[in-house]
Amino acid sequence: MAKDKGLTPQSEDFNEWYNEVVLKADLVDYGPVRGTMVIKPYGYALWEGLQRELDRRFKETGHHNAYFPLFIPMSFFQKEAEHVEGFAPELAVVTHAGGEELEEPLAVRPTSETIIGHMWASWIKSYRDLPQLLNQWNSVVRWELRTKLFLRTSEFLWQEGHTAHATQEEAEEETRRMLDIYATVLREYAAVPGWEGRKTESEKFAGAEYTLTYEAMMRDGKALQSCTSHYFGQKFSRAFEIKFQDKDLQTKYAYTTSWGFSTRAIGAIVMTHGDDKGLILPPKLAPIQVVVVPIYKEDTRAKVLAAAEGLAQALKAAGIRVHLDDRDQYSPGFKFNEWELKGVPFRLELGPRDVDAQTAVLASRLGGKETVPMEEIAPTLADSLEAFHQALYQRALGFRDAHTWKVDTYEDFKAKVQEGFVKAFHCGEAECEREIKAETTATTRCIPLDEPEDKGSCIRCGKPSAYGKRILFAKAY
Repeated sequence: MAKDKGLTPQSEDFNEWYNEVVLKADLVDYGPVRGTMVIKPYGYALWEGLQRELDRRFKETGHHNAYFPLFIPMSFFQKEAEHVEGFAPELAVVTHAGGEELEEPLAVRPTSETIIGHMWASWIKSYRDLPQLLNQWNSVVRWELRTKLFLRTSEFLWQEGHTAHATQEEAEEETRRMLDIYATVLREYAAVPGWEGRKTESEKFAGAEYTLTYEAMMRDGKALQSCTSHYFGQKFSRAFEIKFQDKDLQTKYAYTTSWGFSTRAIGAIVMTHGDDKGLILPPKLAPIQVVVVPIYKEDTRAKVLAAAEGLAQALKAAGIRVHLDDRDQYSPGFKFNEWELKGVPFRLELGPRDVDAQTAVLASRLGGKETVPMEEIAPTLADSLEAFHQALYQRALGFRDAHTWKVDTYEDFKAKVQEGFVKAFHCGEAECEREIKAETTATTRCIPLDEPEDKGSCIRCGKPSAYGKRILFAKAY
């Protein structure tokens, strides 16, 4: 079936399947500059769905959208040592403009902590100016050596939230709150299960005190970091002199955070749910939830199309995102294959006999068909869309749990981490992490927040566990 659609089967080459499906399903195309992408309308509609839901939740929690410049003076990156070291290999730098060499080179925004810190230093003077709860929707540039559409491109879309607080407690609460918002949207809208956890020191964001993450499993058993939330403490405040006079009249440094969610989430949706027929889109985000495909010959064309248009209008009035595929130049079979490839959750087939019987055939992208009376289609679909989401989530959760193992020997670790996620004890030493990566290509994904406390010895070196629980390892994108 995959070959019929021009797709390499997942079992044969998952990487090639992914590259083919995002292009053939009309989500994206390669840009003319190496490592860039053009997000096509069907793919951008997925991003808009995520954006709408996240933006609503950000505003409900008191955040305000703002915008900061794309160009950042290079000197800003020198102020926080870990930050500049972490981003230096990925920076794109402007040295000439207007036909002249610039007095100071400008970095093309890889992230905005530095420029926002610079502005906060002049905006924040008193405890009354806190908290600062900002978010911006923008693009960033990170000059990736190895690129992959949606997952790792030289320019990508995201939102980056930045907050400043009077106390450590408030800032840490914010760091966790935003991870929870991301996790809720990924589970309840994208149907992507994952582990919420804390990154190890080696894997945290450059300049953070610590980083929280949501790690999802793709259908090839690899991990995808789907979002992050960072607690900076006073690192950036001290670097940029973000100080305020508190209620006790003492001058103090603010505590800051940042958090981000990008278009790599589209890649997560594709790789969590897709199969050899193409995409399977979660209905809450699918640009088209139901496609109506009329089936007719010339003598029944007018009757069937009129009924199909009426059905489409009724579904639209019920709040369902519907598309009527009334193209004459393609056969019903061609249309079925195309909409399966594009992952539309449901298809309604309507022929002349259905019109006479006042019924339609409802086909699910997850499999199965049923004949539904015309007057029951809208209420049936409302329930079916929710059931589809739950089935999709449980399918992904079942796959994740079936490909996650607790291991206690390094031999078992090396074997199982090639197939999925592994929970094991670790000493916490960066050198040991590097050796594990060199020997298996696996990395520490996170210290799961919900993992029970436990004691044990490091899976590789045998030293006592540094975390008091098993942590998550996997090969990753």
